[in-house]
Amino acid sequence: MRTIPAELCVKCKGNKLLCGLRSCPILERFRSTIGVMNKVYNKNEIQGSTPPSIVIGEKNYPKVSISFNIPPDIYGDEAKTYEDPKGWWGKASIYDIINYRTSLLSNNIEVKVEDVWKLYEKELSLAAVSEKPVQSQSKIDGTILPKLRFDGYVMPRGPSAKAQNLEVVENPRLNKTLNKLIFDDAKAEDAVVKLYQETQDVYTIINALSLGLLGVKKNRKLIPTRWAITAVDSIIGKNVLQQIRDYPEIDTVEVYYQKYLGNYFHIILYPSAYQVTWIEIWHPLSLWASELTISELTENYWGEYSTMDGGYMAARLAVLEHLEKIRRSSGIVIVREITNEYFAPLGNWHIRETVRKAMENRISKFDTLEKAIYFVNQRLNAKKVDISSLNSIKRLIKQKTIDQFFK
Repeated sequence: MRTIPAELCVKCKGNKLLCGLRSCPILERFRSTIGVMNKVYNKNEIQGSTPPSIVIGEKNYPKVSISFNIPPDIYGDEAKTYEDPKGWWGKASIYDIINYRTSLLSNNIEVKVEDVWKLYEKELSLAAVSEKPVQSQSKIDGTILPKLRFDGYVMPRGPSAKAQNLEVVENPRLNKTLNKLIFDDAKAEDAVVKLYQETQDVYTIINALSLGLLGVKKNRKLIPTRWAITAVDSIIGKNVLQQIRDYPEIDTVEVYYQKYLGNYFHIILYPSAYQVTWIEIWHPLSLWASELTISELTENYWGEYSTMDGGYMAARLAVLEHLEKIRRSSGIVIVREITNEYFAPLGNWHIRETVRKAMENRISKFDTLEKAIYFVNQRLNAKKVDISSLNSIKRLIKQKTIDQFFK
């Protein structure tokens, strides 16, 4: 969570908003939890439609916990609102998303990663990849834990309970291509690519891979959701990159921009063979950072990274999708600025979706990369930051100068 000085909270007590936020995040989360707790108080059976929503944890692997998420007493299309990244974008605030997610009850069961077909037979995995919400019910064993869980990769999760029995009481509706792939012996990477080409639905693919519905049958296992998210972004990105390497380079320098949930993205495309520079600027008191923090990551023509980062992989996929659409290759600079408006981790879906929207919003063109970098630098919220002084950008500008020399 965002690091707010404790002395401010003590003085404020959620009333004076001394932290600068428009409402107290502590109270917001408490209210959300109370909302769902009131619905399930003294109940040992929960009914509702999963959006669909399911999370596989990595703790204690190869025996993992599965959270099958249900909004109590919410049915049909209304349940979709509780897990709808594309529908949320630009409309839902951080508070809205926290409310949606903490209104879901996580019904937990423990399974071995080899139990792929047991989940399939109970239709739990099919409910998680259904095209529409699926009515389900859960018998609770014990008490409900009013804990809220936040993660940098996975969407927030609300109160949880151990499920004695989980049952899907409505028929899941699957995409035809996915239904066929479940029974095919295709390699997981090939299945992910085929499903993406047919549906463009990254989120269903993540659930399908995580639940062991894709790949060579004898090798299928459950994959923790965190791992599956980055794997899907990586697999699809790798496939798209193979296509765009052979496209002609763009002939001008272009700058794209978009913002959402306190995250501000500037993307620069410039004439070059494929290579990427990723820069993150974390403001003081933003999530994970108590002071101004800058991180850099680079990827070369061959797809080799200086470090692996799930947020980068999500943003990278969105830019590659754009290059495939315009059938061009380019060098890429992505600048992500995270302000103190982003006080709670919501998963990396918003990175993917915001960069997708950014690639629909070109804001300027230049004849040199240096001019574009200067333009972006002037637009940053962090006025003390000069991205042209960063080592990755210095190397990039020097490299471009050499390229131009030999033309």
